[in-house]
Amino acid sequence: MQRKKFIQVSAMGLVGLSSISFTDFQSQYTKGDLMGKGNPKLVGEGHKLRKKAHQAFLKMKSAALAQGIKLKVVSSYRDYEHQNRIWERKYERYTASGLSPIKAIHKIIEYSTIPGTSRHHWGTDMDIVDGSVKQPKNVLLEKHFHNEGPFTRFKTWMDHNANDFGFYLVYTNKKGRKGFKYEPWHYSYAPSSVPMLKEFKKLDIKSELQKTVLMGSSNFTSEFIQQYMDQNVLDINPKLL
Repeated sequence: MQRKKFIQVSAMGLVGLSSISFTDFQSQYTKGDLMGKGNPKLVGEGHKLRKKAHQAFLKMKSAALAQGIKLKVVSSYRDYEHQNRIWERKYERYTASGLSPIKAIHKIIEYSTIPGTSRHHWGTDMDIVDGSVKQPKNVLLEKHFHNEGPFTRFKTWMDHNANDFGFYLVYTNKKGRKGFKYEPWHYSYAPSSVPMLKEFKKLDIKSELQKTVLMGSSNFTSEFIQQYMDQNVLDINPKLL
């Protein structure tokens, strides 16, 4: 091989190798994907999930149905705008009832996330109930999943089987856990959501939230955001960290 041609080929090989290595270390998730502003490929009927989460859910749904339990998805993927509508509706309701802006925000984040920080943005998380029983007026209440509640059998089945399909309860009733209140309906597909959380933690959420115009966002101090991240975003089921 001529020296000039050899140098050209070698250089091309090094460029290719460099490109492959760089790609391997790049995140497969964009900031938009992680904050609900992307355009993820989602699948499902009656729900929207990433492909792997969807496939795992169908297997779990089939197994539950064999035991007379019909898994019904109440909520799955939500984009930024959807989460913002939830935020605005609650903020207006709580402030209209007499709460100060900061107290209204703390009331909201008992169960709802600040837009841009929701796990529902990822296409890995779902709120699930049992569709085979008579549905109460508000299905997402803790009392429906325990004791004589209509979803008690569903909850027992999920406790024993959900993990086998990769799904874990996010906000548990573990004593001392802070942040969002206990949600016996909210499950996450760990094989996909764990790496997404790791990437989410790399974002400058403080900067993102402080430059975003939301109802009440003038109250997003550095201290508030840090506490929100530590307690609401990260004080979750350890299996999902």
